Amino acid sequence: MQNIIKFEDLENADLIVDAVYEGGTDVNVKGDPISKLLGCGNLGGFRYLGSTDPFELKYVVLYSSLLDPDWPDSLDNQTGIFTYFGDNKDPGNQLHRTRKKGNYILKECFNMLHNSKLDKIPPFFIFTKGTKGRDVVFRGVAVPGAKNLTSFDDLVAIWKIKGQERFQNYRAIFTILDIDKVTRNWIKDLQNGNIITHNTPKAFKEWVEKGIYRPLIAERTVEYRKKEEQLPTGYDEKFIEEIINYFKDGYAFEHCAVEIFKLMDSNVIECNLTRPWVDGGRDAVGKYRIGNANNYILVDFALEAKKYNLNNAVGVKEISRLISRLRNRQFGVIVTTSYVNMQAYKEIKEDGHPIIIICAKDIVDILKNKGITTIEDLQNWLNKNFKKEVVQ
Repeated sequence: MQNIIKFEDLENADLIVDAVYEGGTDVNVKGDPISKLLGCGNLGGFRYLGSTDPFELKYVVLYSSLLDPDWPDSLDNQTGIFTYFGDNKDPGNQLHRTRKKGNYILKECFNMLHNSKLDKIPPFFIFTKGTKGRDVVFRGVAVPGAKNLTSFDDLVAIWKIKGQERFQNYRAIFTILDIDKVTRNWIKDLQNGNIITHNTPKAFKEWVEKGIYRPLIAERTVEYRKKEEQLPTGYDEKFIEEIINYFKDGYAFEHCAVEIFKLMDSNVIECNLTRPWVDGGRDAVGKYRIGNANNYILVDFALEAKKYNLNNAVGVKEISRLISRLRNRQFGVIVTTSYVNMQAYKEIKEDGHPIIIICAKDIVDILKNKGITTIEDLQNWLNKNFKKEVVQ
């Protein structure tokens, strides 16, 4: 059962991972739960306690609805990686000159990370939108960067176009540390300017003193996804509908399915479509590279593409056909604009078949991770890469 903290109890509450913190009934800023919890501003994605000039922050709050299609913040519970976009989300400002100074904070904190000044970096408290009203959910304590990322990867300035104007914003990578609770005592220590005390969580202290990332990892207890976990909702449905309507038939969609798999993983180095009348159910075959450019092995794979309407499931028949054609040391990939039904999904997982499922929601996520975040972006990508096919 989810832990829910009442609005009137927030001032003295601890921060518990995945707990819901209720918003107030006031429609104005007085109903904001984060400001009452931490006393650091009542609006916006970036909030902080302390000074940016001189740069002496006590802590930073990052808030996200996780629903902005243009700036798709995301939390990967299986790796502990939190991807967050900066606050220069419209043209008209330079990268670091935003009203809330969010991008400036990112620049300074990641600079200190790259120069091993970890004791100068404040903890980041991550909150996301709750399911009702102004409620928020605490997701954990984060620090800049990740174990296997370099300074070239953890903070990247990306270009966007809005209307006819170009502008830059940051994409930042954080690691949510293995901390299940932040005590009110540590919050008070931080407010007094003391980061490392006897109340400091072990994982944060270890990161500051040794640079060790210990992420909060939540392994999936159920390996197969339900229908609702495979299908996009709201605005994201339009992405899939646009793809479905762009291609005349399943054969035309195969080219798109191959490119989506390549976008998902840069180690797909070769993927060739087979002729429809002789492929026996396999739409493409290719090679996947394990290793680096100088030392690698190649693994063969077979890919099937299924351009189905959102509510038309891929079933046991389609999955069995792919399974039967996989050779030894070969894996399969199925790319569909719909979902795989429960019986077929269970067969794949419970029998240990080496098959990657890229469903409708995955397609949207892959495209967004590559900067294709609007329908206009998607239309441009489709027109650029594939011959126009209109459904009659």
